[in-house]
Amino acid sequence: MNYFRIFLDLYRLKKQAVLNRKQIHALQEKKLRQMLHYVWDHSAYYKRTFEAAGIMEEQLDELPLSCFPTTDKKILLEHFDELITVGDLTQEELREFDAQADTDRRPYKGKYHMVHSSGSTGKPGYFVYDEKAWDSMLLGIIRAALWNMTMPQILALLMKHPRIVYIAATDGHYGGAMAVGDGIDGVGASQLYLDIKAPLEEWIRQINEFKPNIIIGYPSAVKILAELMEKGSVEVNVVRVISCGEPLGAGLRKYLEKIFQTEVVNFYGSSESLAMGVETDPEEGMLLFDDMNVIEVESGVVYLTCLYNFAQPLIRYRLSDRMMLRAAEENSTCPFTRAVGLLGRNEDILWFEDGYGKKEFLHPLAVEGFCIEGLKDYQFRQIEKDAFEMDAEISGTVSKEVIGRKVLELMKKILSEKKLDYVQFYINFVDEILPDPRTGKKALVIRKGEGRQDETCDIAG
Repeated sequence: MNYFRIFLDLYRLKKQAVLNRKQIHALQEKKLRQMLHYVWDHSAYYKRTFEAAGIMEEQLDELPLSCFPTTDKKILLEHFDELITVGDLTQEELREFDAQADTDRRPYKGKYHMVHSSGSTGKPGYFVYDEKAWDSMLLGIIRAALWNMTMPQILALLMKHPRIVYIAATDGHYGGAMAVGDGIDGVGASQLYLDIKAPLEEWIRQINEFKPNIIIGYPSAVKILAELMEKGSVEVNVVRVISCGEPLGAGLRKYLEKIFQTEVVNFYGSSESLAMGVETDPEEGMLLFDDMNVIEVESGVVYLTCLYNFAQPLIRYRLSDRMMLRAAEENSTCPFTRAVGLLGRNEDILWFEDGYGKKEFLHPLAVEGFCIEGLKDYQFRQIEKDAFEMDAEISGTVSKEVIGRKVLELMKKILSEKKLDYVQFYINFVDEILPDPRTGKKALVIRKGEGRQDETCDIAG
């Protein structure tokens, strides 16, 4: 990306975030209709499925998006080659490219940026961005990373040539690593990739040598760096912390803000659309980028329509995230839709069954509504169809007994509201909760038998 063009395009993109709701809806509609016409003309899969749904070309400008058929990961895997709109690549070619030992950020065939999903929900899917879509996405993540900053403030920050560390899984074609790296290059900053799997001694050495002033990474990884700061193993003076790749709980956000003494920006993206939203105020909720995507929620299911990626169009693509939507209020300073209760992936949900075969779910992030002082991090493990436990990591001077009592009281209330009174709940206090070494991310829910082996049940409810 051209350095000066970035500032001009970023200025234009930031202006869209202060349009009124009517203006942003008109912009979104214009982009949506352009995308629908494009896929009709260039995607064999979409034209066929639209026609099968009784949709004619002359209706593309008038039918509401909800009338169009949905897609999902299974469909993408089965119909990839006829869904994309470019004719010089195939899914099999991308698999071969992904399997190569060389996993730098070079585009496939010099023009296609390929990222893959982590595979947490099964077989990895491949998502392709051409240069135009990639640049649009990069501007989206730069806008999010520098949210709430004016253009003069941004210019002043970048003139100082910030030193940015990215802490996450960095050993593959993961969208986050590739996008962050290209975005950092675009703004002329120095960068350090710190792989979550690297030994802590290597973390300490590289951080102390590099001296970053901006931190980007998985919240579970940034937490480890914060703990190293508490211990005095590293010393950094940062102006911004950007969380991405995992849900950020209120307790962990509070801890990170305390240690780093700065604002934590919570970024929302996925392999399907790497720029989807940003959150700086948990009470306001996650702001969804309506100028880049359309997010729908129907019967609890979340659908994404990406408005900037014409190479691999995704129309009403089913995501595994869970959320509720709330439109911006008339007097709001930002016109974007709010994602209220963004709870991460469906696989993070706990399902219970009573003696009569009736099932009900509970999402672990519900515990974050407690905002219990001293509860820094947690992880859940389902041990029976009617029982689960929580590994709790605490900080500060608040005792285990006090935290345990508050968690039990509030958890009993939540279970009662969900008609899950029959479910047994246990708390284990552990010294540390670490990411999964295979993925670099911290799972909210782990299977029975996984986790620390030296745990003991401290409190039962």
